[in-house]
Amino acid sequence: MARKIQAIRGMNDILPDQSSVWLYLEKTVADVVKSYGYQQIRFPIVENTDLFKRGVGETTDIVEKEMYTFEDRNGESLTLRPEGTASCVRAADQAGLLFNQTQRLWYTGPMFRYERPQKGRYRQFHQIGVESFGIASADIDAELIILSARMWQKLGLLEHVELQLNTIGLASEREAYKAALVDYLVQFKDQLDEDSQRRLTTNPLRILDSKDESTQAVLKDAPSLEEFIGEESQAHFERLRAILETNNVPYVINRRLVRGLDYYGKTVFEWVTSHLGSQATVCAGGRYDGLVEQLGGKATPGVGFAMGIERLILLLETLDLVPDAAKFSIDVFIISMGDDAELASFTLAECLRESNSDLVVLRHCGGGNFKNQMKKADRSDAQFTIILGQDEVDQGICQVKNMSTGQQTSCSLDNVTEHIIDRKL
Repeated sequence: MARKIQAIRGMNDILPDQSSVWLYLEKTVADVVKSYGYQQIRFPIVENTDLFKRGVGETTDIVEKEMYTFEDRNGESLTLRPEGTASCVRAADQAGLLFNQTQRLWYTGPMFRYERPQKGRYRQFHQIGVESFGIASADIDAELIILSARMWQKLGLLEHVELQLNTIGLASEREAYKAALVDYLVQFKDQLDEDSQRRLTTNPLRILDSKDESTQAVLKDAPSLEEFIGEESQAHFERLRAILETNNVPYVINRRLVRGLDYYGKTVFEWVTSHLGSQATVCAGGRYDGLVEQLGGKATPGVGFAMGIERLILLLETLDLVPDAAKFSIDVFIISMGDDAELASFTLAECLRESNSDLVVLRHCGGGNFKNQMKKADRSDAQFTIILGQDEVDQGICQVKNMSTGQQTSCSLDNVTEHIIDRKL
């Protein structure tokens, strides 16, 4: 017997009993972003490797350790996309959608990072991203955060997540802070964890994200980024805060929040939860005014966020917040005995679907006696079973059985839809 081929570690199948929750989440998000005027954009999962080296940053963990990169047959270096913002910028700029224009865009799809798989963190994972281009003022930052808050409200998650907010200023302000931070940390290099020692010379701001207790102890007396933030950045941040407060969106200022990608500046934010252990962040984003120019386009302000679908579904399931209506269920199961009844069952099934697109109608296929067909109807968990035999066809009726009560009723084929809708839970 041939050896079975298994899925790649950290790249998971989404099975039928899971997909209904995915559809519920995706539809909820799609409805919210549409209500704010955002349009969907789609782009390839494979891009030129330089897009991520230049966009995400060569000294980030993503580029240094996590990307799936390979050469194609022409010797060109290609990479499975590890995140969506750089690809979104590339696609929109290539299509001429950015310069001197405003765009509100969103996307969804798989991303790929080579890291140790664990619950809520996978090598192929799925994100929903929301991006806005062409608006430099803080009101668009606020709109995106308010939009995300509305998502949590629609999903029942608002009271289970916390908004953390910070400003990391302009590039020049961050450079001045980096120099001061490195000057301070080199004195305590031996007390830093291994990753933080490496980041001293590559990406010192990421040291602020370290979970190592010894490193955090050293950071207690480190210079604060806030001390280096100039008037422009501070005014932007204060305006953002004022809008959030006016719209009753609570937040916590986290001065250690810097984000892990090089393109961020000014506003950064994360939505975090206490219900998922170490996988606390469910949505993160910020402003990236220099990214379009960094990738070869004309200077265009931008801001956006991304959220992991797997982690959000895990949170919904942990809190038992998946509504029954979002779970897949069969409304009507149709069984038939005899050739004429089988033909009639096709017509009846299509009439039911045509008259009410929300009905889920499953026809038994493959023949079999009445007893075996009823067993399949029972196993389907359908709310109703419609039974058609030769006598029913001759009389223009069917038998409708309520599977929860066991009550069976004769019903005209012309009125069966109304009969089921009136009694449907």
